[in-house]
Amino acid sequence: MSVDAKPEAKHRPAAPPGSEGTALRKAGDWARRAPLLPALVFMIIVTQLPFVVTIITSFMDWNAYYPDERGFAGFANFRRVLTDANTRNAIWVTILLTAGVVLLSLVLGLLIALLLDRKFRGRGVVRTMMITPFLVVPVAAALLWKHALYNPTYGLFNGVLKWIFGENAPQPDWISNQPLWSIIFALVWQWTPFMMLILLAGLQSRPLDVIEAAGIDGANQWGIFRYMTLPHLRQYLELSALLGSIYVVQNFDAVFTITSGGLGTANLPYTIYQTFYTAHDYGRASAAGVIVVIGTIAIATFALRSVSTLFREETGR
Repeated sequence: MSVDAKPEAKHRPAAPPGSEGTALRKAGDWARRAPLLPALVFMIIVTQLPFVVTIITSFMDWNAYYPDERGFAGFANFRRVLTDANTRNAIWVTILLTAGVVLLSLVLGLLIALLLDRKFRGRGVVRTMMITPFLVVPVAAALLWKHALYNPTYGLFNGVLKWIFGENAPQPDWISNQPLWSIIFALVWQWTPFMMLILLAGLQSRPLDVIEAAGIDGANQWGIFRYMTLPHLRQYLELSALLGSIYVVQNFDAVFTITSGGLGTANLPYTIYQTFYTAHDYGRASAAGVIVVIGTIAIATFALRSVSTLFREETGR
């Protein structure tokens, strides 16, 4: 055996092909995601932890007026919420309010979108002005309608009636006579621009060559709208209705500002507010909040399905 002979080198097993590239890709993915982690942690702390606490509280018998009787209540709070007459009325008011606002906003938004889809001088300015109501702070919009428009003494509506019919014109108290419609009209004014924007985007994505061909073949405007434009807008209408429902069902500002929940206008968010801050029944208020969230998630699921279907169709074109 030679002195210069070296011990046999131990060979490590060869790395699988492509493993280094995979490791680099994973490192690159984490490097791109790392800046988003603080935002993700902040979002979880701000949104998810309070909701977890709400769920836990919904199963507790917790009333600030009786601090010594706090304990686990099971599903008793949910039964009280679903069997309480005031809560059932609030659910019915929420349904009426949401349906009225969404349907009227859709119809008006469609009409305005059809008008703004035409070319005319100053169209950009008009579009900007039509979007303005949606940009107003909700509480400020509700105060505007309550005092500047609905007020029986100096409101614009009664002023217009007096201007048209003279000093003997009727001066109704709009909020007292039609409390729910007063809230609906104020919300319609604010949400119509939202519907109009989505429907206008749908109108501008129409295949114009097909519509022009139909016009050359002798189709009238009503036929083109009924058999071509309206079917094309179906998913945009569904998306507008679902997104509008998600937001309107949670509306609190208009109800609180215009009627303070009186005259039979208390919806679920306002009822939850009263239960929590007036009755100090934290368990029952949390149970009602969980029910509202479940309903909103159900609506949001349909909205997301509509959005994904819409994106798939746009990608397939």
